[in-house]
Amino acid sequence: MAASLSGRLVVAISSRALFDFEEENRLFEGVDDRAYMKLQLDKVDEPAKPGVAFSLVRKLLAFNTPEKARVEVVILSRNDPVSGMRVFRSAKHYGLPIERGVFTRGQSPWRYLKPLQAHLFLSANENDVRSALGAGVPAARVLPHAARAGEAHPNEVRIAFDGDAVLFSDEAERVFQKGGLNAFQAHEVAMADQPLPDGPFKPLLMALHDLQQHDPAHGEDAMRIRTALVTARGAPAHERAIRTLMDWGIEVHEALFLGGLPKGEFLREFEPDFFFDDQTGHVENAAPHVPSGHVAAGIVNAGDKP
Repeated sequence: MAASLSGRLVVAISSRALFDFEEENRLFEGVDDRAYMKLQLDKVDEPAKPGVAFSLVRKLLAFNTPEKARVEVVILSRNDPVSGMRVFRSAKHYGLPIERGVFTRGQSPWRYLKPLQAHLFLSANENDVRSALGAGVPAARVLPHAARAGEAHPNEVRIAFDGDAVLFSDEAERVFQKGGLNAFQAHEVAMADQPLPDGPFKPLLMALHDLQQHDPAHGEDAMRIRTALVTARGAPAHERAIRTLMDWGIEVHEALFLGGLPKGEFLREFEPDFFFDDQTGHVENAAPHVPSGHVAAGIVNAGDKP
């Protein structure tokens, strides 16, 4: 019987997002990648340190059991195949059951996301992330300098999402960019009963919902998913966001309507394994507190006028 990833939540991740390869990456971005290859080969038996998305990956893989694999993690990397040996050995060292990888030696690997049926792509390369988003795959550029996740919730995968241009489309953000806060508020009140169009990360939220539904928590040690909507929206614009999630049949566990307050300290209290936002200011504010990724989608990232 042919191998298949059907029915699994598939996460594609670059080696630099999973492990801390910042020292090595300084050589990779040089003129000759052979120095990088030599360094990785010299360190092949030295496990790399965990990277920004390590906690997210480790916890998602914990949903798998000997009877059923519900999550698949695939390395999708600009690394060369020789350096890929260290990636796989590091994964084995930490007990991460990762067996698939694509290594393209400097070329963009995003084109392999479709045959992988990926629900998420995490990379430190902005161009690769933008290409993935353009192809309809939820993707974020990880910030390698972001804080690592804590250990307070070992049996919960905690993920925080921004709303507009992440879970939802950038429709409302376009109104805000053109007319300001008053126009935005008036538009959202008038459209409160109309669900927002889908954003780039709706497929991931749905896949996480399906994962939890198929694997309901039983007992203290069972893996669970806890999600949060963390948005600059405040009342009365909050209602449309809530109604949109209701229309999707999705319940988030927490919703923070911050009315423009900085998100970082609130995210520190939620303690996510990862936070996704489309605005670089929000991501940079969050990065000292939690693992963070920039979603280069919507009008604020397009360079276009609304």
